[in-house]
Amino acid sequence: MDLRSKARTLPGPVSDPSKLPKWNYDGSSTGQAPGEDSEVILYPQAIFKDPFRRGNNILVICDAYTPAGVPIPTNKRAAAAKIFSHPDVVAEVPWYGIEQEYTLLQKDVKWPLGWPVGGYPGPQGPYYCAAGADKAFGRDIVDSHYKACLYAGINISGINGEVMPGQ
Repeated sequence: MDLRSKARTLPGPVSDPSKLPKWNYDGSSTGQAPGEDSEVILYPQAIFKDPFRRGNNILVICDAYTPAGVPIPTNKRAAAAKIFSHPDVVAEVPWYGIEQEYTLLQKDVKWPLGWPVGGYPGPQGPYYCAAGADKAFGRDIVDSHYKACLYAGINISGINGEVMPGQ
């Protein structure tokens, strides 16, 4: 993933992404556009309450387009939106789930949390859906991530530790 972030001040609260202005950035600085034609236009797609700044602050998910209105190559959401808006798909009730997995790294040594530095943990088994300080590493971070998603209004079904310490 190559996620990017910008902050913008608006004159007042907005709850509909279509009411937000388009914005831009220099795509040559991110490797998403050539230097001679580097402008990338952000089209707001979804709004979430900002769990970090709180108050009236929001997080906005955007799609990225060329100035001509063509999705840039890294904009995979545009193709997905086209598929999911097709009448044959709209008539169905698709079931799909996105599972976000990540590994937490120790800050100073860039080694997975819960692993002995330079070594490896014991075999998998005791870490999956585990509880306890010797098996559920980084639980405070995972709980904070979960609470931030719930605050933001993201449809999240739950959390669990995976098969590897720090995952």
